[in-house]
Amino acid sequence: MTRSPQEHHHHTHNDRHPHDHDHIPLAGDHDHAFLGDNHARNEKRTWLVIAITATMMVIEIVSGTLFGSMALLADGWHMSTHAAAMLIAALAYLYARRNVDNPRFTFGTGKVGDLAAFGSAVVLALVALLIGWESLVRLTSPVSINFSDAILVACIGLVVNVVCAWLLHEDHGHDHGHSHSHGHHHDHGKQDHNLRAAYLHVLADALTSVLAIVALSLGRLWGWSFLDPVMGIVGALVIARWSWTLIRDTGAILVDYNRIDNALEPEIRAIVEAEGAHVQDLHLWYLGPGHHAAIVSIVSEQPHPVAFYKEKLASLHGLSHLTIEVESA
Repeated sequence: MTRSPQEHHHHTHNDRHPHDHDHIPLAGDHDHAFLGDNHARNEKRTWLVIAITATMMVIEIVSGTLFGSMALLADGWHMSTHAAAMLIAALAYLYARRNVDNPRFTFGTGKVGDLAAFGSAVVLALVALLIGWESLVRLTSPVSINFSDAILVACIGLVVNVVCAWLLHEDHGHDHGHSHSHGHHHDHGKQDHNLRAAYLHVLADALTSVLAIVALSLGRLWGWSFLDPVMGIVGALVIARWSWTLIRDTGAILVDYNRIDNALEPEIRAIVEAEGAHVQDLHLWYLGPGHHAAIVSIVSEQPHPVAFYKEKLASLHGLSHLTIEVESA
């Protein structure tokens, strides 16, 4: 490996190992393919959910127009916004896969899904805002509700969204918008946030359907029309909470924020220090679901060759791209 003058300048103390500053290829490093393990499966499922949602959307809009049902018509157009959100996720999968070998992406396309998820989370926040505002307007200016029609639409919507949520659910992740600060660092590192964003859109729709069914059923039984907008406000608050956690998690990834609960950092330090060396500088960042990169600057009185430290660190799960720098103390 040819060194720049700056690299020579940093290592004048250690002439015993000519390759004391080197990039170490790990598994998958040569091609910079840092996509999640289930990328292909998740992409297919997202397109399937788009097909289901778009079909349902057309059926509801046509039925609403033919039968004069405002509830069906409104839900049909509402589903179009979720189909658009699914499309963001699907196109991100497609783009990341097609550009996986594009050298212009310095560290691969693993973060494309996180960028899409961030955008999708902002859309989800706007949906929450719109539902909340519409509910407040309905509270101050009540409108007459056709309960039978509205309950039917909510039930259809719920069934469709439960099927879609099942298709988009990630087995190992806790995808319900909870904070991940209570451990499970590997789950967070492996989590496909693009899929999580699509899942939360479907879950948000399912939640509004459940709340609507409860509110409309009680409204029809006891005439409590005010319950519908009240449940709308409750739903808006829950959706806003989900969108915030997604914005926080994906935003942190996009600015290379190193999470406190990332166990790779202490593991790297422990392995290096067990060999009598000191980690002088360590940079660790996320490349894609299940993939991290690290730059490790090692100082030791009796330094080993780079290959020695590479072999020690190669067993770390989730460390896919490693650059090691060794200096003599």
